[in-house]
Parts: sequence; structure tokens; C-alpha cells
Amino acid sequence: MMKAYLFFLPFFCWISSFAQTAHVVNQQIAFTIKNVQFKNAGTMLRGNILTPKNPSAAVVIIHGSGQEKRSIEMASRLAQNGIAVLTYDKRGVGVSGGVYAGPEVGTNNIDSTNLNLLASDASKAVSTLKKNLRKKIIPLGLIGASQAGWIILLAAAGNKKVQFMVIFSGPIVTTLEQLRFQFYTNGNPDFWKTTSEEEALKHINNDKDRYQFKATDPIVSLSKLEIPGLWLFGGKDIQVPVSLSIERLNKLKVKGKAFDHQIFPLMGHNLGSTKSSEPFDAAVSWIKGLNRGLKK
Repeated sequence: MMKAYLFFLPFFCWISSFAQTAHVVNQQIAFTIKNVQFKNAGTMLRGNILTPKNPSAAVVIIHGSGQEKRSIEMASRLAQNGIAVLTYDKRGVGVSGGVYAGPEVGTNNIDSTNLNLLASDASKAVSTLKKNLRKKIIPLGLIGASQAGWIILLAAAGNKKVQFMVIFSGPIVTTLEQLRFQFYTNGNPDFWKTTSEEEALKHINNDKDRYQFKATDPIVSLSKLEIPGLWLFGGKDIQVPVSLSIERLNKLKVKGKAFDHQIFPLMGHNLGSTKSSEPFDAAVSWIKGLNRGLKK
């Protein structure tokens, strides 16, 4: 059975309360929390919208492959930095309806059918957040990690309301290529001490696939997108082939795509579970610096 893709937060929590809207005050920026629900593909999904008084941007948090509930911790950090957020329980998780497809239950959760379904959920979440924003003329985007890297691209390519994307440890390789790499590293934290980039690339290009399904290629979506994007990578990642991903990203940049990346050489796949706040701070700084001339 394939291993799970880990999301980038150290832990996840969700809010359930009798009040429809709560007001939170902290040492940074005050924000409100509102319970919301939206229906997609016959399923009701539930979550929260966190809104600071005068948001400079807005994002929907997209899940990794695990059984992810709404990510209030991450959403709160973003809201405290002046960014409005919608975070929701993943399909089949928490109080959202539907069926969860993921590695914990032995399913092939990176089959293109499942990725496209989750991208459809993400797209509907974007529309829901847009409707709930009092301040309409602000950049609206998607943020997430790991498997969300594929889902965000699919959702953005199909929804013109998405104006930017921020992706932590997101693969810019096909789903089958990613699996070849992940099976090769086999969770070994010392993998890069004994293996060269050349050896890893050779394995990715030549290894036999253990699963047979239609591969999702992120380049297809990226080629269609004309919105800015930021990818944040850990140099010690053993789930995503970072060098190959950056190589392909740079080829798109040469063609005029507004795609940026930043690498943290000593960090691994789970950038959000490190003690350092550098990846999060880099994401917030980039979002705040977005061109206010983005198409509305």
C-alpha cells in the first residue's frame, strides 16, 4: 500500500459551536469566524471563514492526502496577518459529507478521478469564499501542501476566480513519477546522504510503475494558467523530487509564466511542522506583495 502524503501543518483542529459567527481578538489582527457550508457533486461540505477587518487578500486552504479536517490553526495565522481564509473539512472527514479516499483506507487516492473531484470541491470553496467577502476587490487564491499541489492546479485551471496560488512541497511531476520517487526513497531520512540527484532522476525515468492508472500531469494545467504562483520546497524532501520539480518550473518561467519558488535547504517535506516559521512567513510576504492590478 502506498504511503500517505503528509500535509504541512503540525496538527489539525476544527471549530464547532452553537454561534454562527464568533469574534476573535488577538495580539495581532482581530478577525471573525463564520460557519459555512457548500454543496458540490451532491455532497455537503462544511467549514469556517475567518475574516480580518480589512483583508489584503483571501485564500482557500486545500488539503493534503490525509483525513484532514478544517485547519483552524493555519487559518488563524493567516487571518492574523490580514488574509481572509476559508478552511473546510475534507470530503468524508469531520462533519463534511461524502466518502474519503485516501491511503489510510487502502485506496488509490491519486487516481485522476479522485484528484479532479477534490479540485471540484476546491473550486466550489473558492466561489463560496468570494460570495462571503465584504471587500470584493482583493486577490483571491489557493494555498496548500503536498498532494494539494496537483489539486490546486486543476482547480485554478478551471475557475477564473482563482488569481494566485501558494504551494508547499507540491510536486511538479506526474503522479506516477512521484510514486516512483517515493517508493525509491522508502521513507529513509538519510536518503540524500547516499544518493545523488542523477541516480534519483534515472530511477524516476526508468522504474516500473506499481500502480496502473491515468497519470495526472501538472504541466498540462500550468501551461494554461496565467496567474502568479509560489512554490516552497525543502531541500531534504524524500516524498517529492524537488530538483526535477524546480527544473520544470524554471522552463515555464522562461516562457513568461509568473512562477516563483523558494527552497529551504535543510528542511524536509513537511515545512509547516518545523520549528522555523520561515516558510509560512515567506508565503505571507509573497501574498502581501501581489500586484494589486490582478484581474478581478
